[in-house]
Amino acid sequence: MLLALDTRWRRFNDETSACPCCGQSFSGVFDVGYDHPDCWPHGGLRDSGKDLLQVGEDKLTSDLCRWDDHRFIRCILLLPIKGSEDVFNFGVWGSVAPENFYRYIDDATGETPGFEGCFSWLMNDLPLFETEESIGCDLTPGPEGHRPKLTAQDGPLAAAQSEGISFDQLLDIYAATGTDIRPHLNG
Repeated sequence: MLLALDTRWRRFNDETSACPCCGQSFSGVFDVGYDHPDCWPHGGLRDSGKDLLQVGEDKLTSDLCRWDDHRFIRCILLLPIKGSEDVFNFGVWGSVAPENFYRYIDDATGETPGFEGCFSWLMNDLPLFETEESIGCDLTPGPEGHRPKLTAQDGPLAAAQSEGISFDQLLDIYAATGTDIRPHLNG
């Protein structure tokens, strides 16, 4: 079904359409991000109110993280939305080998260009895609000035990245991450 026929989708994308119960309006798809890898033991960057959270040798910024012997890069993970041209993005963390972490930094700073990507583990549990198994991904550079992309290698997340998610699944993701807008789209 084309989403354009779904009244909830139209209301979701029309900032002039207000919810009758509370007046809230929406302007379409918005991204959900994680400010640290799930395994990071020192609290959130947002909660700290700083641009750099450092505990001993462990460091977390909005783009990079070093914890013990582990290295992480902030990435985007794209999920197309079936029936539309829109794409939902998760802002997630990928764990990479230290040598790839430093190659990525050298490329980003222009010191040694040529980072073409690497293997990465997804380091955030994503609503609808929770699993006991680690999810292996390909980390590929984004356009200049943009974060790299993570693409799951197999399993349900890889299928969703390839085939897309439904609008109802998107709404379930929003609800699971603290923004349940479903009641505001009916009526």
